[in-house]
Amino acid sequence: MTTGDKLANEPGAAEAQGTLGRALRDQGRLEEAAASYREATALDPRNAVFHNDLGNVLAEQRKLAEAVGSYEKALEILPEYAEAHNNLANLHQMTGRLDEAAAGYQRAIRHRPDYAEAHRNLGSLFYRQGRLPEAMSALRSAVSLNPAYAEAASLLEHQMRHMCEWEGLDALSRSLIRMVEEGSGKVNPFGFLCLESTPAQQWLCARQWAAQNARYTSDETPFTFQDDGRITVGYLSADFYEHATAHLISELFSLHDRKRFRIVGYSYGPDDGSPARERLIRSFDQFEDIRNESFIESARRIRADGVQILVDLKGYTADARPKIMALRPAPIQVNYLGYPGTMGSDAIDYAIVDDIVVPQEEQAFFTEMLVHMPDCYQVNDSTRRIAERRPSRQECGLPESGFVFCCFNAAYKITPKLFNIWTRLLKAIPGSVLWLLDSNPYATANLRREAEDRGVAAERLVFAGHLAYGDHLSRFAVADLFLDTFPYNAHTLASDALWGGCPVVTFSGRTFPSRVAGSLLQSVGLPELVCGSLTEYEKLALALARNTGPLGVIRQTLQTVRSEASVFDTRRFTRHLEAAFEIMWEQYHRGGPPRPFTVSAITDLH
Repeated sequence: MTTGDKLANEPGAAEAQGTLGRALRDQGRLEEAAASYREATALDPRNAVFHNDLGNVLAEQRKLAEAVGSYEKALEILPEYAEAHNNLANLHQMTGRLDEAAAGYQRAIRHRPDYAEAHRNLGSLFYRQGRLPEAMSALRSAVSLNPAYAEAASLLEHQMRHMCEWEGLDALSRSLIRMVEEGSGKVNPFGFLCLESTPAQQWLCARQWAAQNARYTSDETPFTFQDDGRITVGYLSADFYEHATAHLISELFSLHDRKRFRIVGYSYGPDDGSPARERLIRSFDQFEDIRNESFIESARRIRADGVQILVDLKGYTADARPKIMALRPAPIQVNYLGYPGTMGSDAIDYAIVDDIVVPQEEQAFFTEMLVHMPDCYQVNDSTRRIAERRPSRQECGLPESGFVFCCFNAAYKITPKLFNIWTRLLKAIPGSVLWLLDSNPYATANLRREAEDRGVAAERLVFAGHLAYGDHLSRFAVADLFLDTFPYNAHTLASDALWGGCPVVTFSGRTFPSRVAGSLLQSVGLPELVCGSLTEYEKLALALARNTGPLGVIRQTLQTVRSEASVFDTRRFTRHLEAAFEIMWEQYHRGGPPRPFTVSAITDLH
């Protein structure tokens, strides 16, 4: 007789089954948890809580139609059950039924006005729909109801950055840092990277988040691998389509040595039908679309495919699924490219870095063992094409003359401190303009207002729209100088600017995300453009704008390094990454825990 059978024959059996279901779910044993909840609903079919809890487990299993049925049953029994309205709305949001999701969150709030989580979820949904003022309002309500609600406060802080709504931003940022230091709330690690935090604080934030949202649970079943002498490497991402990550990494997949490696792609992002998507699919030996699978199903698939090294390209960035890695589907797991920081999870063995972005003495701030590449850690695609036609200044909305400062980073990377510098540069260089990305209409309006508040005419800010990738690269020829952001640098965009021939001035700080542009500039032989303080950054940008002769020399250098610099030599990078994979595999076979190492530069690439 099973534990469930014994419980079913005892008084209070339904409650006992519900308690068992909660315990099993906490342990990640979802199939058993679902069975316990089903038993509880059978024993007490009018208990709305059991139906709601069963829906939660089914949703986690990606059994979405069944989950909807469970939530609807809970609401049939108890129409004012706010938690069930919220959970059903979460499911609608997950499946793209956004209007139904919004209505569900609003019903939850109507039945329970002090329900901070529903306000937070509604804010997240509005953000996704581009209804940014409404998102801000909902998030402010969540934080007002529960000032210690770290997830809501973190999302509000990031939303404010996204809209360049800076009033109260510093105080909110300081409160998030304090929450992390005190351990009083779990703050989203990706948003935390945008704060002026330290490596130690970022490590602590990631550890706290992983403990709650990506708990490590190992499957003790022995791993089995294909016996063909090759190492099977899996790449896990939501960005295998027309996306910045794809622009960097696509060529790598096709360049892997198929005599030594089998390459598998696992995609849980959209299929946009683009040429980029088609190219990516062709680049893998095997490509799996796992969008509609549960975390457990995805982990089982990866394990069944015999993946020996699994590379997570997302970390904690938007749409990430770190719970797949937490289930340990591969014996060796690697954090690379998408997330510039530690995952804080014992499930991840290694992080790919270089000596500039993460010096070896900063191992203590990573739960992963550091793997130092001999060149810049960032892979690049040497085949990306710049549109042959260079646009005119008029076509770009720029004045016919005058110096063009540019920064096409997303608005959330622009800080008030940085914007102060940029507006001082505009004042110091008559006729100059600042060319920015039109991230959203609210950020654009706020930045124009902020410029005027600092004594700079709003029309001296020019906003660029989104273009096809080749056209985006070609417009860098029109800009004179790319002004990097801090504390979160341009990453893909810094590479794009350099590839497009535009000089970049950066401030290299003390954290990984603030050092990426510096690593890129070092790798193309332009260390003089890497500054050690914001004061130095401002002075250098001003000097280059006043005396443009050096910029011409730098542009000539960039034309040359496109074919010579190590950072744009994708074949060289691939050989180094493969060497890293082989060292990881050798260490695994020797037994014992992973350890940090440095990849030696390969001189013979043939």
